[in-house]
Amino acid sequence: MDLSKSKISLTVEHHLNCGTEDYEKNCEFHYNDCHQPMCEQCRDEHQRSPITKNHEVAINQKLPVQKCKIHSSTDTDLFCEECQIPLCTKCAATQGHCAHLLIDLEKIYTEKILLCQKKIAKIQNYLQPSSQSLQREIAEDITEIKQRMNSIRTSIEAEAKSIKELVDAVTLEKKEQVNKIEESLLETLNSQKETMDDYTHYLNGVIKTLYGYIKSSSSSLEKLISLDTSNNLTIQPIPETTKPVLPVFTAGQYSKEDVTKLLGRVTVPDTKPVNREIKPMEIASTQLKSKQWKEDEEKSDMSSAVTKVMDYTVPEVDSVHNVSLGKSGTVWGSDYHGNLVKTDILGNQLQKIQTSGGYGYHTVTQDGDLIYTDRKNKVINRITVDNTITEFIKTGNWEPISIHSSHINGDILVGMIKNREAKVTRYSKTGKELERDFIGQGLYGDPHYITENINGDICTSDLDKRAVVVVNKSGQHRFSYTGQGSEFCPYGICTDILGHILVCDIRSDTVYLLKEDGQFLSLLLTAQQGVKCPRGLCVDDKNNLHVGQWNTNTVTVYKYLQ
Repeated sequence: MDLSKSKISLTVEHHLNCGTEDYEKNCEFHYNDCHQPMCEQCRDEHQRSPITKNHEVAINQKLPVQKCKIHSSTDTDLFCEECQIPLCTKCAATQGHCAHLLIDLEKIYTEKILLCQKKIAKIQNYLQPSSQSLQREIAEDITEIKQRMNSIRTSIEAEAKSIKELVDAVTLEKKEQVNKIEESLLETLNSQKETMDDYTHYLNGVIKTLYGYIKSSSSSLEKLISLDTSNNLTIQPIPETTKPVLPVFTAGQYSKEDVTKLLGRVTVPDTKPVNREIKPMEIASTQLKSKQWKEDEEKSDMSSAVTKVMDYTVPEVDSVHNVSLGKSGTVWGSDYHGNLVKTDILGNQLQKIQTSGGYGYHTVTQDGDLIYTDRKNKVINRITVDNTITEFIKTGNWEPISIHSSHINGDILVGMIKNREAKVTRYSKTGKELERDFIGQGLYGDPHYITENINGDICTSDLDKRAVVVVNKSGQHRFSYTGQGSEFCPYGICTDILGHILVCDIRSDTVYLLKEDGQFLSLLLTAQQGVKCPRGLCVDDKNNLHVGQWNTNTVTVYKYLQ
């Protein structure tokens, strides 16, 4: 055998190549976060990047030393793909493996190590968090079920009390009816008794008279003889009387089923339970990156990284108090006086509607429809993509002043006022009022802007309270942010992919950046970035911030997430 020829056929790399760009250098490192094999040069570049600088670097594990079973003095360093066994170079040249595909054993080992690490990362970064999320969701469902059943019990007791009060009222009416019947019958019978008493007295008088006629004396004899039988002996007949018709009580016809109907029914809808949502790996991976991004960004001064992207105008408005982003690059902008205009980012007017006005009074739904409040008529209207306007929700006696369509589930959150009261009400995407009203003891005063954070928190900009008021999705108060010492006057509010809360302060003409828990991070926009009188805010799908301002119809777009 020509060993030199065999050695040529056995030429293999003894290291895994770098997986970044087109480098053909040996990789000595990999990252537990992104599982990328890298050489020393790429590792240094990876650690300089602001997005990946906090990734955990690990040195590739070396192939464990294993002696060949046939050639005990030689280490195994090759793998026969056909025979699926490790070999040393001597085996490859002498044991019939010359025509087989031979692979560097260390490459196989490194790939398997990376595969295991990827599986571990999938478990730790996707399967375990998803399972924990489902556990939390199940726990929330358990709490909700208990609350719902307690509510049903209370309703049953209230129904029973109401029916009992009704039964007591009807019983009293029936007794009064019996009393009146008895009184009428007794009145008739007492009258008949009185008549018969008079007749008896009359008969006694007649008897007495007749006895006087039959006494044995001359005068009595004369009276008896002169008695006119046709007149003096006429006796009045017995007066007619009637027997009373006795009342009859007919027992009510009812059954347990009738009482059950009166008390209502407890039913479980005959619908197939919906499987809990398990986010796809790609979405979970994106959220994981967002979480890392969030940690990286919060360690840095974000205000120093803000850059202006562009300006665009909203025609026929004197200010831009609210901005709602539609589909296909369209924008809805409005001023306080009720001018609501649809435009594109080139400033071309597409539609205009005259409304009752306000501040944060319009939003775009998941379907791309615009919904806006009409506080004068106490309704919420919908504009579909074909520009049809319909009445969507009636709010009763409450004036709707702010609105937001949830990006999480499509629910509609509405800030309302009535006299000196204020509340936030949740509706389904179809306009059905849900059970939860986020009402607290003086929690809201004037919630004129409203939005929702990525964790389901409801964030309102309350002009009366001079605060950003935040409750969780169940309506429990989490915190109220009131500024950094000086007077705080919040207007437009929105949140971003990292859970930041962004809010305008018209006193200082700045945009605040807050953490999800209400902790102050920075003044994101000030006069240094060209901001003057900020009012309306929203973040687009490229994580750019759109800022509408007072006394101008120009909207400025900034990039602040690097």
